[in-house]
Amino acid sequence: MKLKSVFVILAIAVLTQGCRLGANQPLALPSTLEPVSVSTETQSAPSATPTIRVEISTPTATVIPFTPTPEANVTVSAVKGNIFIRRGPDMAYNPIGVLYKDTSAQVIARDVLSRWAQVIIPDSDNTGWIYIKSEFAKVDGDFASVTDFTPTDWPVPGYLLNCTHHDLYIMPGEITVPASFGDPANEVWLKPGFYTVQDISIDTYPKIQDVEMREGVDVEIRVDGAGESRKCP
Repeated sequence: MKLKSVFVILAIAVLTQGCRLGANQPLALPSTLEPVSVSTETQSAPSATPTIRVEISTPTATVIPFTPTPEANVTVSAVKGNIFIRRGPDMAYNPIGVLYKDTSAQVIARDVLSRWAQVIIPDSDNTGWIYIKSEFAKVDGDFASVTDFTPTDWPVPGYLLNCTHHDLYIMPGEITVPASFGDPANEVWLKPGFYTVQDISIDTYPKIQDVEMREGVDVEIRVDGAGESRKCP
């Protein structure tokens, strides 16, 4: 009985060992590998981004000359005296003509503030400007309907320079011009016209001289009321 039990145990041991050997056996590998299709196509480099050229035309400024058209029903007349006709719509422009008392001129334009009228100078083909807010000017017709125009040719300053050691007084305008020690205040811009220069450093305020100012022309006062002459610095 004991011998039989020993054979049974030996048989179980042999079977168990066999199972373990089967479990530890490596997996069988295929004798040949199945071919794998690999693409040999290489990716091409990305093409450069195309440059888009946009042609932009630069507008060219076109200067449109102002060609005034006479307004048949609008005129300006000189009353109570003569009126200067100036190069532009401001007192800072030179006079270029005169509208004489009791005569009229055809209006062709006005400034944007409606203070000046551009006219055809009588007996000529030239044009100029008249200040219509003066008591010497009278406008007939619908002045507001006239084309407004702003010149781009600005007036050229003309200066009076005090070279003396005395303070001066300018009439009209009631302008005090300091002595040359007060540089640069001893130089003033005067609009075109006629002026009287007085010496106010002397009690009697003697007149030194009369001067005519023009665009772009400078006038030097070198002699004071006492007759002393100085050079301009």
